[in-house]
Amino acid sequence: MKRKKTYRTRCETARDFPIEKALAKLGHFPTRTSDKEAWFLSPFRSETQASFKVSRPLNRWYDHGAGKGGNVIDLICLLSGTSVRETLDWLENGQISFSFHQQLFNGFEEERIKIRDVMELRHLALKEYVEKRGISLPTAKRLCREVHYSFKDKMYFAIGLQNDSYGWELRNKYYKNSSSPKDMTYINYGSRGLVITEGMFDMLSLLERDKELREEYDLLILNSLAFIEKAFGLFESYEAVQLYLDNDKTGKRAVGILMEQSPKCRDMSNLYKDFKDVNAWWMSTKL
Repeated sequence: MKRKKTYRTRCETARDFPIEKALAKLGHFPTRTSDKEAWFLSPFRSETQASFKVSRPLNRWYDHGAGKGGNVIDLICLLSGTSVRETLDWLENGQISFSFHQQLFNGFEEERIKIRDVMELRHLALKEYVEKRGISLPTAKRLCREVHYSFKDKMYFAIGLQNDSYGWELRNKYYKNSSSPKDMTYINYGSRGLVITEGMFDMLSLLERDKELREEYDLLILNSLAFIEKAFGLFESYEAVQLYLDNDKTGKRAVGILMEQSPKCRDMSNLYKDFKDVNAWWMSTKL
């Protein structure tokens, strides 16, 4: 008897569906390609120069004009306005039960987050949130700020990490957002070593674990795996590069790409081998 796939298994399988193949089925084809990437005119708006990149090794997309990216499920949901389950049906079977059609979606512009105020991290709700993630307020203040922003004419506040292009990664108990432009966050203390994580809470966990980390290492928070190629140019100035990326297929592929790029890179995931990422492991040590 054939076992029915669980929702989680379906998602994991669907994420491996080639983004280029999905775009081709929707009538979008690259303007230029290489072994590692393919560039498209953005499917979300009209443009004359390609700003939409697909990383072939990672099977991830990133729209430079919108400052957003993700996996193939995220892309199809945005392009078609479908739910995740409907998108899974389409990726698995090539058709779904209702009229599946592409809607040229300009929601990125219509729904852009607007930063209204930035201040020292002090709100009680944010303090409780970071502490629940295993991070003390003094450690969070080393990298993050309290950011108040508007979205769809409503006001929100979050813990914010600024990136190198002055956009913000925004997190609170209820939402995970980012403002445009999206970029990585590189903090240069002039050290000989570099620590790389995918997300802010992974780096905060490492800083909480080792109070002297900043004395020995510069910090790079990718904020999206779409930026790993941008990190290549940093390696030359370091003696050692430690990689603390997620323990999933995409994270492992990214580690492989980085280690292939430079022998200075070292995979540190054995530290949290039984957990999805550094922060999940760190929170487990606080129980």
